[in-house]
Amino acid sequence: MTQETINTTVAFLHEKGFQKPQVGIVLGTGLGQLVNHLEIEVEINYTDIPNFPVSTVEFHSGKLLYGTLEGKKTIVMQGRFHLYEGYTLQEITFPVRVLKALGITSLLVSNAAGAINLSYKKGDLMLLDDHINLQGGSPLAFKNVSVFGERFTDMCAPYDATLNEKMLAIAKENNIVLHKGIYASVVGPQLETRSEYRYLKIIGADAVGMSTVPEVIVANHLQLPVIAVSVLTDECDPDNLKPVNIPEIIAVAGEAEPKMITLFKTLVSQL
Repeated sequence: MTQETINTTVAFLHEKGFQKPQVGIVLGTGLGQLVNHLEIEVEINYTDIPNFPVSTVEFHSGKLLYGTLEGKKTIVMQGRFHLYEGYTLQEITFPVRVLKALGITSLLVSNAAGAINLSYKKGDLMLLDDHINLQGGSPLAFKNVSVFGERFTDMCAPYDATLNEKMLAIAKENNIVLHKGIYASVVGPQLETRSEYRYLKIIGADAVGMSTVPEVIVANHLQLPVIAVSVLTDECDPDNLKPVNIPEIIAVAGEAEPKMITLFKTLVSQL
């Protein structure tokens, strides 16, 4: 990756009308309906953006949207990229670098995850307070990383404390259950075994998913305030484990979506 690559993509998006955005939002599995609340000015397929990866997951749309949300110029990634699609961690996080270069000052991330903490229930939301990177690599592990920021990026507080406090207050005001927990990010795409769920619980994870952590690491590298919320789509009880039902996971994410939209819209209005 080079600065020239980022500049080429930024120049293309500038030309298309992506001007002075304040907020970036990454939408995860089954969470695409937030775009219905965005006053869309520009919509571009990932396939048409120079140097952008292309989402290969059937329930990820693959569009970059620009418009106004709660009075703020906002860029929305409708669909993200994953390690299990065969992309490198640098490719997965390339859009975050582009969004920062375009001018965003806050990044909001959503995902679908499995509940390791069995006091959390299917359909609940979890605010990420910390994470465990089990993806076997880092998006900062490339030769010229120091050109883009500090190589040894500090991760003592990866999620912005001020934004997190705002989000918890918004949840309370709207009577939305919002747990605060630790997210473990694995490679996937296979789901976990019973023993892996037990392991995740032992090391302190409250939820497990296959995304988010690479984007958050790069946001920290760029000193970009970031926040992330998981929709808990299944309960990962190793003693009562049943075969995964992907349509049910998508349906649970869809049912929880109005709560996520309320949180994100209200937070954006306060930025």
